[in-house]
Amino acid sequence: MGKFTDRVIATKEAIELIGKLQKEYGEILFHQSGGCCEGSVPLCYKIDDFNIGSNDVELGELSGAKFYMAKSQYEYYKHTQIILEASNGNGSEFSLEYGSGSKFTFTLRLFNDEEISNLKPLDK
Repeated sequence: MGKFTDRVIATKEAIELIGKLQKEYGEILFHQSGGCCEGSVPLCYKIDDFNIGSNDVELGELSGAKFYMAKSQYEYYKHTQIILEASNGNGSEFSLEYGSGSKFTFTLRLFNDEEISNLKPLDK
């Protein structure tokens, strides 16, 4: 089988911000917020500061930073590709980039039929 369709990708600006955070904090990860305090935003954590639970699934990896989401939330996102972006702003106070002058956001793009058939199965 050929290359799998990526569930999550990042813009150049997001990759640059990931690199800056990795230099400052070491290994990092993302967890897609479920919409509680900060709305639905990608939150960035030092790898030891966030416990991935049995109800979380790994959607992909961006420059060495794994990206997770709750299984129940993934049901709403499973037909879309998450595009991680970085722009000017403060971001979430729960996320590592807070106070840096940049923030992570995301947009979504619907997969076509071929891309859906090419998705790597999630580890259950």
